[in-house]
Amino acid sequence: MKISGVDIRPGNILEYEGGIWKVAKIQHTQPGKGGAYMQVEMKNLQDGRKTNVRFRSADTIERVRLDTKDFQYLYAEGDMLVFMDKDTYDQIQLPTDLIGDAAAFLEDGMEVMLEMWEEKPISVQLPEQVEAVIVEADAVVKGQTASSSYKPAVLENGVRVMVPPHIESGTRIVVDVYERSYVGKAS
Repeated sequence: MKISGVDIRPGNILEYEGGIWKVAKIQHTQPGKGGAYMQVEMKNLQDGRKTNVRFRSADTIERVRLDTKDFQYLYAEGDMLVFMDKDTYDQIQLPTDLIGDAAAFLEDGMEVMLEMWEEKPISVQLPEQVEAVIVEADAVVKGQTASSSYKPAVLENGVRVMVPPHIESGTRIVVDVYERSYVGKAS
């Protein structure tokens, strides 16, 4: 589907110079002289390169729709992660860097969504929030009663998050996977 250069939005997937690019940031600029343009920062989903491109309103670019498919995470093998297609039970291996920092939250049996382009996986979406157990939390300092006083804590997977003072070691909490932040106590 072709779209105008000024209709590009963050999160769009574009086909540009033979590659698949995800739009990270946009800035609409109207200089005093000349036509308006959209400054677009994009990341290549195949090899991770980043680029900045200017699109004028007269430019058209191909917007790509990705297919999504449900997979289940099985295990890690070296720097590769093994996933199983929930429909066909086929297993595929993907590099850990395809997921990035969120890989620390992967658990055996976790259901994930793979975004596919021309039958090739190009990104993995984990659940937005996961439950985790705190293994180490700093002691509360008496007299710190300000509502915004958070303390550092370490989760069972080694990730550090800031938690409210009443949360102690051994507590099961809900964590935002991509922000790495405390959401609430697990019920």
